[in-house]
Amino acid sequence: MTIHSTASAAPATPAASPAGRAQSKLGTVIRVTSGNFIEMYDFFLFGFYAHQIAAAFFPTTSEYAALMMTFATFGAGFFMRPLGAIFLGSYIDRIGRRKGLVLTLGIMASGTALIAFVPGYATIGLAAPLLVLIGRLLQGFSAGVELGGVSVYLSEMATPGNKGFYVSWQSASQQLAVIFSAALGYGLNHAMSKDVIADWGWRIPFFIGCSIIPVVFYIRRSLQETQAYLAQKSHPTFRQMMRTMAANWPLVVVGAMLVVMTTVAFYLITVYTPTFGKSVLKLSTEDSLLVTLIIGLSNFIWLPVMGAVSDRIGRWPVMAVCSALAAVTAYPALSWLIAHPSFGNMVLIELWLSFLYGSYNGATIVALTEIIPVQVRTTGFSLAYSLATALFGGMTPLLSTWLIEATGDKAAPGYWMACAGAISLVATFLVYRGIVKERVPAGA
Repeated sequence: MTIHSTASAAPATPAASPAGRAQSKLGTVIRVTSGNFIEMYDFFLFGFYAHQIAAAFFPTTSEYAALMMTFATFGAGFFMRPLGAIFLGSYIDRIGRRKGLVLTLGIMASGTALIAFVPGYATIGLAAPLLVLIGRLLQGFSAGVELGGVSVYLSEMATPGNKGFYVSWQSASQQLAVIFSAALGYGLNHAMSKDVIADWGWRIPFFIGCSIIPVVFYIRRSLQETQAYLAQKSHPTFRQMMRTMAANWPLVVVGAMLVVMTTVAFYLITVYTPTFGKSVLKLSTEDSLLVTLIIGLSNFIWLPVMGAVSDRIGRWPVMAVCSALAAVTAYPALSWLIAHPSFGNMVLIELWLSFLYGSYNGATIVALTEIIPVQVRTTGFSLAYSLATALFGGMTPLLSTWLIEATGDKAAPGYWMACAGAISLVATFLVYRGIVKERVPAGA
């Protein structure tokens, strides 16, 4: 390929200093994770302003029904993720990491703009919820490969022995989005009345997200292709990728099982937390936002710390311990919180769940990049992650709301997280006992 000959023909350059290399790595991490920031910023806003979005686009006499329709629309985007993983993932594996990440950002921007600017149901009728749904589907299609593309890029540019630390910044960038959006929402709630926010004020954070996108697009265009990708002598066709994926379907399924714990925990403690705090614990909007801001900061700390720990002691000890603790403690922790509802107690319980999430995720995301065959690394990673997110994580706000209504148990979301922990514990055993591993397709 031309790109190989161009690289080999380039003149030798002096070795960069350690400080220069560190600055270069830091700049690369910021550029590649910026799209993750935008994605999670918008996702979190959709969860936090669920009540306002429900009133604007899904008017009904039942607040519960409107909220369920809003969360169903939120969840619908996740079912586009597997398609994005297959088609955009194969594009990235075939054409290159850099070009693919620029494309996904453009698709994501289109979906975000739709949600921000579409008039409400009172203005354009049924077209309003339909356009919001289309926006979510575009976001889901893009997000199906965004996380995988970023994680693979970070794993391929990481220094030896530090993959866990570098890859963890993919998830850490999402926590910055949670912190920023929670702080912005907190400020708006102090600056505006509830009526103004319900009428049009909730759109302001979405407008701000749209204004950031051109900056993110500009800095992501300056990404360089990874050496690991350039070193591949050939890149498989779409048909060859599908053959490799078919041969390794048990690995993709187990990879999805590994992700179940991290995706359920994340959406439970971030996207669903404001709704849980307001609707279930009857905390104020400001208190619910403040809890979310604290949790975002906690996640941001634990992710790189435990990613680095997994570089030293191995992935499986961290993953096994944290998934087991989630399975055992999630429901009792939420039951105690329901029995003793307060701002302080909610912070305490959420910090515990944040520790489990951050520690498990810090080891798991890099582990997924390591177990997927290199030829289909982006496609395989993205498909495994998107399947888990579509079937489990993205449904967390909807199912949590439904579980509480159906069982009458306000701590019922704890069952959901406990189940997720048990599934990921089994997957950790299957991968690291060598029961499920890479397969070479026939005729390869």
